[in-house]
Amino acid sequence: MSFEFPVKSNLFYLNHAAVAPLPRVAAEAMRHYADDAMNWGSFHYPEWMAAIDGVRTELSRMIGCKTGEVALVKNTSEGIATIQMGIDWKVGDVVVVFLEEFPANQYCWRLLEERKGCKLRWLSIYDPLEKIEEACRGARLLAVSWVNYLSGFRVDLKAIGEICNRHNVFYFVDAIQGLGAYPLDVKACGIHALAADGHKWLLGPEGWGVLYIEQEVQDQVFPVEFGWTTVRNWADYSSRDMTLRADAGRYEPGTLNVAGSFGLHASMKLLNDRGILEVSRRVDALAQHLADGLLKLGCELLTERSQSNGSGILSFRKDGIDSTRLHAALKTRKILSAPRQGWVRFSPHFYLEIEEMETVLDAVRDSLNSI
Repeated sequence: MSFEFPVKSNLFYLNHAAVAPLPRVAAEAMRHYADDAMNWGSFHYPEWMAAIDGVRTELSRMIGCKTGEVALVKNTSEGIATIQMGIDWKVGDVVVVFLEEFPANQYCWRLLEERKGCKLRWLSIYDPLEKIEEACRGARLLAVSWVNYLSGFRVDLKAIGEICNRHNVFYFVDAIQGLGAYPLDVKACGIHALAADGHKWLLGPEGWGVLYIEQEVQDQVFPVEFGWTTVRNWADYSSRDMTLRADAGRYEPGTLNVAGSFGLHASMKLLNDRGILEVSRRVDALAQHLADGLLKLGCELLTERSQSNGSGILSFRKDGIDSTRLHAALKTRKILSAPRQGWVRFSPHFYLEIEEMETVLDAVRDSLNSI
């Protein structure tokens, strides 16, 4: 995979949970668009629209949904806000949320408490399913991240979905740290809506992401960003009919990010063609190898990995060692990690090799001894 990922010639890249490097196929697709727009203007506009539709197609392949259930958004936060602002909340509505969430999947729900008179029921992602079930009684919505951005803990989406279904709770998932790295069937899990940006495990460019909203619940989520492409007759510029589109395109209020679509389509197709199950096996093997090696070096892991809850993210530290300095020391050795809240976070993707993880572990040992 070295040809497809030129970054391997420069770095040991363990920062996919932050910003992933572009694979060659995605960079070339974006260059193709730029050259086309420079030389031909909009002459090949149908090809541009095909790239946009290609993102919908690849997401439908990846998560088992219909293309009409896919909207394109700037980022995960916009996807979350689309759900939060689009639902007609009532005073006293209950939302189940989790303490360990990234801010993007907390702030919107906290605003409901401040501005709409809703009530938040706070849980931990490490709570047993019985406690989640108790919190869902009488709730209207549950919002959870598939994979925690710091610990890498991967929740049981299907089990939580079964709970939400039993209690008629709208089920929203922030999928940014799992989508592209692990298989997901949104129908089997009972997920009503899901959002993710493309620049992490999907290996796409920054500033372009996906929003899935199940067809059956789209009428429960009004498109608050109302634009000319929101409506049924959007291609008829003389029409003033404000009837909504019958698909998730109603959540796209205007012209979309064509350059980003070229790149994201290419990177998602790369992952789908490789097979997400195979990708997940590779990610698991790399992360577990790192986890085992770090423990042997006397490091502490934020959470213990298992086959059911592990992911491509693992955060570690060593007593008496400043994690920011360790991150910096690794960077001088061309190893890119992320300093996060007193921990060093590794996040390898499928194209890396076990032998490279051994080199990383050697560098961690040397850095620990030199700090």
